Amino acid sequence: MKLSILVSLLVISSFDATYAQNAYVKLGQQAFMDGDFKSAIQQLERACSVDSTDANALWMLGYSYYHSDNYKKSIAAYTKVIAIKPTDASAYYYRAKAKSYLAKDNTLPPADKERYLLGTIFDLTKGIEINSDPNDIKFYQNRGIAYRDYGIFKLQPNAHFYDKTRGINSLKASIADLEKVLTMDPSRSDISSLIDFSKGKLADLDTHR
Repeated sequence: MKLSILVSLLVISSFDATYAQNAYVKLGQQAFMDGDFKSAIQQLERACSVDSTDANALWMLGYSYYHSDNYKKSIAAYTKVIAIKPTDASAYYYRAKAKSYLAKDNTLPPADKERYLLGTIFDLTKGIEINSDPNDIKFYQNRGIAYRDYGIFKLQPNAHFYDKTRGINSLKASIADLEKVLTMDPSRSDISSLIDFSKGKLADLDTHR
């Protein structure tokens, strides 16, 4: 085959792939905007199979998985987004949210539960570091809840995972994060209740020393 013909075929093939990928992204984006996450997933999966480096398509796919309760696939999609755009705070946020939902599964082995809880805290901490809005309270609020959940987990009577020191430190970290939220929005009675809960847990530990 002549080189000119081969080059022409490669150009046409590349054009067709780009055209198909753009079409899938456009259809996926429309479904995404309409809240039809099932259809969005179908189109965006096709788009990402054509171009696995499209961070925007991957982000929408991760969000669509998240709102379809497919948290493991959401984590995988946002992990790819982060690999491409390591300063995307929103990708860390939703990956953390997906991990936090998986951590709520009471049938999980304790090791997996701890892994998801720590992963949630890590992602939210990273999101706080790179987020351009210092008043974005959702990172602190969700990390405060994750710290609380991890503190409770470490204080449960389990021979392999019980760690009083880490449990106490995690509850204290939860209070610190949630107090930041309350400072930014004093009307949040729900946050006050969460703070009181963690303080109550710490007070109980002091009582039983």
